Amino acid sequence: MSSRQVKHIELALQGGGAHGAFTWGVLDRLLEDERIEIDAISGTSAGAMNAVVLADGLMVGGRQGAREALRRFWSRVSNAAGHGSMLPNAMAAFFGHWSIEGSPLQLYLDWLGRSLSPHQFNPLDLNPLRDIVAAEVDFGRVRTCDKVRLFVSATNVRTGRLKEFRQSELSTEAVMASACLPLVFRAVEIDGEAYWDGGYVGNPSLLPLIAESPAHDLVLVQINPSRRDALPTTAADILDRLNEITFNSSLVKELRSLGLIQQLLRLEGEPPSAGRAPLFTQIAALRMHRIEAEAELAKLGAGSKVNTAWPFLTRLHRIGYGAAQAWLEASFTHLGRRSTLALDAYLT
Repeated sequence: MSSRQVKHIELALQGGGAHGAFTWGVLDRLLEDERIEIDAISGTSAGAMNAVVLADGLMVGGRQGAREALRRFWSRVSNAAGHGSMLPNAMAAFFGHWSIEGSPLQLYLDWLGRSLSPHQFNPLDLNPLRDIVAAEVDFGRVRTCDKVRLFVSATNVRTGRLKEFRQSELSTEAVMASACLPLVFRAVEIDGEAYWDGGYVGNPSLLPLIAESPAHDLVLVQINPSRRDALPTTAADILDRLNEITFNSSLVKELRSLGLIQQLLRLEGEPPSAGRAPLFTQIAALRMHRIEAEAELAKLGAGSKVNTAWPFLTRLHRIGYGAAQAWLEASFTHLGRRSTLALDAYLT
């Protein structure tokens, strides 16, 4: 294929528990399309897991290797959730954000979260996801991957600030830091600092892609619904919606800031004023896009983030694959030309 036909993009992958299988479907479709070249990925939580699995697979077997690695990873997640007395509870806690409405597991997790810290109810710091990531990903290969740049986000517990792990810093612990829910697992310590889930302050972080990737088409893969028309009235529904708002808030603020900066840069006029900082030049050139299936994912409810049954994960994969296909049909010709996600909409 001619290099002129290849469109270069960067991906921002949200976290969202088992709904990360939607992102698996999106990645599967994008990897299948040789007109698309993924230059860089920023991921948080489940998005970070998808990112490192993809990079490792690319190094082993190219696009097909990455597709096979992603399928193998999610299959292993599904299998692990169904075995062992502690695994279902730990897996459900990570994937569900405490939302398994009406079930005994919900009551159990709620009691644990209110009564005991992870240091008390999980003194051995058992984490089945850590074992899966460590088994499925060769981080030596990931750190030296020359096919895609990676950034993984976590929250510094002491400062409350975003930590962006660069590719050379990536490890099993860095990915688990990005996915560390503080009511379920102990903070992950790396080089003397403690980290929690990156979704609190960067879900996902866009700035490293804008500042450090040569591509100017940034594609957001959004899992968490931005809007729900029905007003939550039960305690569980209210908690679910609060979780969605919390894990979208940093993204909304970042999109709003980018929209405002682009608006100000347009008002500045052309040619750009002398001395413009390189970052502002990158933001001026930025073209934003989004792959989502909000209507379908919103129907599932936040509680379905605990569902790691293989039929459900493959259903999410199909939804993601279809969403990516629809996006390619509608937006491929616009890559390199204009945004298909209007940042000005976030200014009102």
